[in-house]
Amino acid sequence: MKRPALALLALLSIPVLVPATLPAADDPALVHARRLLAKHPLIDGHNDLPWAIREDATAPRDVVAYDLRRRTSGHTDFARLKAGGVGGQFWSVYIPADEKSLGFAKTQLEQIDIARRVIERYPDRLALALTAADIERAMKRGRIASLLGMEGGQAIENSLGALRAFYALGARYMTLTHTSTLDWADAAGSAPRHGGLTRFGEEVVREMNRLGMLVDLSHVTPETMDDALRVSEAPVIFSHSSARAVADHVRNVPDDILERMPANGGIVMVTFVASFVSEELAKASLPLYLEERQRLAGVSDPAARRQISEEIKARTPTVKVTIGQVADHLDHVRTVAGVDHVGLGGDFDGNDSWPEGLEDVSSYPRVFAELIKRGWSDGDLRKLAQGNLLRVMRSAEATARRLQAARPASLATIEALDGAKP
Repeated sequence: MKRPALALLALLSIPVLVPATLPAADDPALVHARRLLAKHPLIDGHNDLPWAIREDATAPRDVVAYDLRRRTSGHTDFARLKAGGVGGQFWSVYIPADEKSLGFAKTQLEQIDIARRVIERYPDRLALALTAADIERAMKRGRIASLLGMEGGQAIENSLGALRAFYALGARYMTLTHTSTLDWADAAGSAPRHGGLTRFGEEVVREMNRLGMLVDLSHVTPETMDDALRVSEAPVIFSHSSARAVADHVRNVPDDILERMPANGGIVMVTFVASFVSEELAKASLPLYLEERQRLAGVSDPAARRQISEEIKARTPTVKVTIGQVADHLDHVRTVAGVDHVGLGGDFDGNDSWPEGLEDVSSYPRVFAELIKRGWSDGDLRKLAQGNLLRVMRSAEATARRLQAARPASLATIEALDGAKP
């Protein structure tokens, strides 16, 4: 998981009081959901398994010891992926945003290495996917199509050359920021400095379009979202965010941005993180999250960081969160952005606080069952499961072909476009 030492536990690890009832195994809607996902497997936007392996208490970074053929200590293994109807997964190659001493590019390379070694270890279960066509081929062969998503533009260290190198290693989206504002982009929950994207930040988006790397706007401010939508020639994604009108949290997507999804062609992949799902929990957790970030600034010792995070966690109130509230976000995105612009990004192995019944990757059918009860058609559910994401990828790939024919790789630097570094 993303451990307390990474200044995220107060945001992500919230005690949750939940109802005791779940649909029975023979519930007609749940049977329907499982049948649909067997035919149209889910492509999820965000799973932090590579970080869970890196931080594993017994065998850190050891992809052999972290055996996905057995039940793992985290939220993800093959049995639960199968039960969840997962056919494609963006494995997040997350790196911390606030620990520069680790070396951003170095840590990013290590996380890509972990993810690729996991994929290579299980050729009968997983297949590296770089394109929409790769995803479809993998699923037809009964493999889980495995894509890599970078979480945080700090990894490129203000270098478009580094961006291109990470794309060559398989990264197919990059979240422009994580929890910290960068030299070229403002992050949600962090002190803004630019009013969105700088000129170099806009060039990052343009170069991602030219490469065919999806621009991920989870974790950025509304101003950064606005700038990226203005600049991007390809559909953008939110790999793990929910609707701000339903739960007013800085990590969620405002309605004015949702309204722009049809023109852009992008997708909002609704997440299960409890503090993004529940309005009550969002209000309770955000001030504590900001306090934690302030107290952790400059603290590098893991034990000291963990102690701060655990102390703040203990002060967080208990709040009831349900599958129905997740469905409320999905309904809202469908209503405002349209059914062609909604997906799922659970964020499993990236936090440990869930609505009841959504505790690991086996639980997706329960979400689909709730939507079936709310009247979602099979056609809409197929779009949610995989159709929308495949369309977004095909569009980004077509844009990349057009742009590569029109212009070479960008040689821009942050010094040339923005002047002296902030």
